[in-house]
Amino acid sequence: MSVKTFIQVLILSLIILIIGGVYFKYFETKKNIVEEVNLSNLKNSEQLEELEAKISELELKNEQLSEKIKNNKNKSVEITTETVEGAKQIKENKDSSSEKIKSENVNIKNKDQKEKSEKKIIKKKDIKNLVKDVEYTSVDQKGNRFNLLANSGKSNADNNNILDLENVRGEIKSDKRDNIYIVSEFAQYNTSNLNSKFYENVIIEYQDKRITCENFDINMKTNKAIAYNNVKITDQKSIMSAGIVEFDLATKDVNINPENATTDIEVITN
Repeated sequence: MSVKTFIQVLILSLIILIIGGVYFKYFETKKNIVEEVNLSNLKNSEQLEELEAKISELELKNEQLSEKIKNNKNKSVEITTETVEGAKQIKENKDSSSEKIKSENVNIKNKDQKEKSEKKIIKKKDIKNLVKDVEYTSVDQKGNRFNLLANSGKSNADNNNILDLENVRGEIKSDKRDNIYIVSEFAQYNTSNLNSKFYENVIIEYQDKRITCENFDINMKTNKAIAYNNVKITDQKSIMSAGIVEFDLATKDVNINPENATTDIEVITN
C-alpha cells in the first residue's frame, strides 16, 4: 500500500469517526432532552396534583371558615338583638324607676310641705293661744283664796276648759290657818271646776315643812289636796319619805300615809 492510499484511508476513517461521533452525540443529547422533558412533565404533574390537593384543602378550610363566620354573624345578630332588647328593657326600667322616684319625691315633698303647713298651722295656733303671765284667783265656800301664777299658758289640745301652764306658782290663803305655797315646772288648771294639777319638781311649803314630790292635785269641790309620787317631807328635825300626803284645805290638817299598807313611813331624824 502506498503512502497516498494510507493517508486517504486514514482521512476517510477520521471522517467516518467524526460523523459517527456527531451522530451519536446528537441522538444521545436528544434522548437526554426527551428524558429530561419527561422527568420535568412528571414533576410538573406531581406538583400539579399536590397543588390541586392543597387547593382542595384550602377550599374546604375556606368553606369551614365561611360557615364559622356565618354562625358567628348569626350569634352576633342574636347577641346584638338581645343586647338591644336588654338595653331597651334597662332603659324602660330606668325610666320607670326614675318616674317612680320622681313620684315618690313629689309625694315626699308634698308630704313635707303638708307637714310643714300643719306645723305652721299648729305653731300659729299655739302662738295664738299662748298667753304670757297668767294669773287666776278663786275663792271656795270656806273663804279660802287660791291664787295661781304662771309665766305662760295655752289651751289644752284635748280639752278647751284646761290650761297648760309653765313655771307655776300657787298660793292657798286662809284667815284661820297657815298659808300653803306651791311651786312646779308645769300645771294644768281647769277653768270650769277650778281644779289644779301640778307636776314635775313640785315643792310645797306649809308651816315649817317642805314637801317635794312629782304630783300635787287640788280639788276645790272637796277641799282636798294630795301629794304623791316620790314624796319627801323635810322639817328642822327629820326627813320623811311617804307614799301620799293629804291636805284638808278647810282645816289645814295634814295626813301622811305610806305608799301601800305593807310599807312603813321612813323617817330620818337630824
